[in-house]
Amino acid sequence: MNYISTTDLRTQSSQLVDLLKLGEKISLVHRSRVIGEISPVKSKTKTFDVKKFRGFIKTAKTKNNLSYQERDDLYRKHLEEKYGKDLS
Repeated sequence: MNYISTTDLRTQSSQLVDLLKLGEKISLVHRSRVIGEISPVKSKTKTFDVKKFRGFIKTAKTKNNLSYQERDDLYRKHLEEKYGKDLS
């Protein structure tokens, strides 16, 4: 059984990290009493789903191939809607 005292937390923190990386649980001892248990976090790995990504691309409506003139026209239209036609 692995244990570490509260005073040893400062000096043996690297050993604590190594044990946690190995997946071991460590008991925390304070004044000769076990007060808790330190255990590693189970990390969730995210998997990339190709089918979902392709579906997202099909549903996303983007205008990738706009010319500079089309971008300028869209931006001016947006400014007119936001601020009115008296914009110079």
